Amino acid sequence: MRAVSTPPTLPAPARRDAEATKAAILKAARHLLARHAHADITLKAVAERAGVSPPLVLKYFGNKDALFARVMSFEADADALLDAPLDGLGRHMVHQVLASQSRQGADPLLRIVFAPLHGEQGDILRANFRTQVTERLAARLTGPDAGLRAELAVGTLLGLGVMYGIARGAHVRGAPVDDLVDRCAPALQAHLTPGAGTRPS
Repeated sequence: MRAVSTPPTLPAPARRDAEATKAAILKAARHLLARHAHADITLKAVAERAGVSPPLVLKYFGNKDALFARVMSFEADADALLDAPLDGLGRHMVHQVLASQSRQGADPLLRIVFAPLHGEQGDILRANFRTQVTERLAARLTGPDAGLRAELAVGTLLGLGVMYGIARGAHVRGAPVDDLVDRCAPALQAHLTPGAGTRPS
C-alpha cells in the first residue's frame, strides 16, 4: 500500500494576515489622528475603524502610547521616499508621493499637512518630520544652504501632494502620473542638485 504524503504546513498566510492587520490598525490610527486630538482618540475607536477587536490592537502595539509613537514616526516613510541616488532623487520623490496617492488614496508623508498640530503631540509630529525627513534629506545634499534647499524641496513635494490628494485638483488628478512626474521632477531636482548636479558657486 502506497503511503500518501501530506504537504508541510506553511506559516506564511498567518504572517501575511498579521502584517495586514497591523497595517490596518496603523491606517485607522492615522485617519483618526488627522481628525481628532490625540487625547480624544481611544483604542476602541481605532479598533472599530480597523475592523478588529481592541485586544488585538494591544497584542500588536502594547498600548496607546506605543501605537501613536509608530503613527507619529516618519522613519519608514522617509526610507521609501529617499531610496534613490541623489541625481535621480527628485523624480523618485515625486513618483513616490503620487503613486501612493493614486494606489492607496493617501500618502503617509502628508500627515504633517492635515494632522492636528496643537499641544505635545503636535510638537512630536513636527520634530519627527523635521529630523526624520527634512534633516535626513539635507544630510545627503552637497553645496551651500543644504538645509534650506531640503526644506524647499520637501515643501514643493507636499504642495503637489496636497493638490493631488487633498484639494483633488481635477486637472492634476486627470493627468497620468508619469506625465506629472516629468513635469514636476525637474523643479524638485533643482533644489537637490543646483546647476544640474554641480556644486553651486
